[in-house]
Amino acid sequence: MTQVKLIILGLLCPVFFLHGEELKTEHLTLTEAIRIAQLQSVDAAVALNELKVAYWEYRTHQADQLPEVNFGGTIPAYNSTFSKYQQSDGSYTYIRNNSLGITGGVSIDQNIALTGGKISLKSGLDLNRQLGHGAFNEFMSSPIGITITQPIMGVNIQKWNRKIQHVRYQEAKAHYIERVEGVTLSAISGFFNLLLAQENLKIAQQNLENAIKLHEIALAKRKIGQISESELMQLNLSALQAKGKVTEAQSVRNARMFQLRSFLGLGEQTEIEPVIPESLPSFRMDYQEVLDKAQENNSFAKNILRRQLEADYAVATAKGNRRSINLYASFGYSGTDQRFSSVYNNLQNSKIVEVGVSIPLLDWGKRKGKVKVAESNREVILSKTRQEQMNFNQDIFLLVENFNNQAGQLSIASQASAIAQKRYKTAIETFMIGKINILDLNDAQKSKDEAVQKEIEELYLYWNYYYNIRSITLFDFLSKSTLDAEFEKIVRN
Repeated sequence: MTQVKLIILGLLCPVFFLHGEELKTEHLTLTEAIRIAQLQSVDAAVALNELKVAYWEYRTHQADQLPEVNFGGTIPAYNSTFSKYQQSDGSYTYIRNNSLGITGGVSIDQNIALTGGKISLKSGLDLNRQLGHGAFNEFMSSPIGITITQPIMGVNIQKWNRKIQHVRYQEAKAHYIERVEGVTLSAISGFFNLLLAQENLKIAQQNLENAIKLHEIALAKRKIGQISESELMQLNLSALQAKGKVTEAQSVRNARMFQLRSFLGLGEQTEIEPVIPESLPSFRMDYQEVLDKAQENNSFAKNILRRQLEADYAVATAKGNRRSINLYASFGYSGTDQRFSSVYNNLQNSKIVEVGVSIPLLDWGKRKGKVKVAESNREVILSKTRQEQMNFNQDIFLLVENFNNQAGQLSIASQASAIAQKRYKTAIETFMIGKINILDLNDAQKSKDEAVQKEIEELYLYWNYYYNIRSITLFDFLSKSTLDAEFEKIVRN
């Protein structure tokens, strides 16, 4: 079914070409395909947007640790109502309140990460104007005031956020590079799919050319009685089948090219001609070295650390909620006067100290139960992360083993391809002089086709294993350097 879809897509590809524009052939190397994919592909854009989200979340967290300057006020507050008023004889009456108020103040607030508290420095000025008969102004100034809010017991939210958000951002940065490397792997897959389709087309065209030539020779041999009518018809059938395979291979190649061109974001007028890449320099990787680099750089290790921190935070929060003691203290000066010029004279002390306490005397074990639930969830997280770590290590071990073995597999495939092509060439020459039959010739052709395909597949696996290891370790073992990025520049661009 997949083959049928590829053929249909290949046949439809010319419909999408831009009319009136000539196709331009572009010889594309694997390195160039990777570079274009990292710059222009949709997957790369998605990875960048995810990084931006994580970056601004982290910037927001950092801003919470810095002083915040705020202005607040009411400009103005008009009040014209009746209020209930108790007179000296105990009776009540209603009096009219007719006033205009204006308030304003500036505060500097700073979170205290060490203790989880908050300190504020405030300054304000209020004006109340009594309207109506005998109107007058009343000013109240608060030139300076210090307010401290501090939880005495309980969880320090700021401390935990500082730990978790830092790890979360490091995880996001590593994940971004991994996503970019994932784009690289997709580019490699698309490149080799097109390369294999191109080689299959060349094979089909060469086989057709050979089939036509052999059929012409067979016609001459049939006239002089050197081959049978059955063998002649078999060669004629082979030539017809070869024509069909050329059409099929052309359709598959067009489809593969359309897919790669779409992934790379290239124009439809571009005809891609993939260049067969060389194999990587022969070297072996050490499992322990690869594992160490993965633990150091991969987002997986940071993901585990973040989840463990979040589980510890949940336990600390549950324990802190079992009782609550909070300190509120305010110290400063204030003054009042009917004249603005004198409102800052004769300032008086202003103090407020409050200690709020909330301790459950009987909650039927509700808070204790929440602590137990949080602790149990933490154990679940630890068990899961231990298993995930074992699977992670195993995957790396298998990947390193596959890479180390792949060089040998590629060498064998290259030798087999060379031998199979030489055998096919010899089989054609031998068939021409009547030493082998058509079945042997077909077998040599099939072996040659499969060997050529196998060599390309083994070359793909070699590159794929290497870049898989690179995407996991975020380390380039050829240049011996860690994969990194200028995150600030990337996000702001």
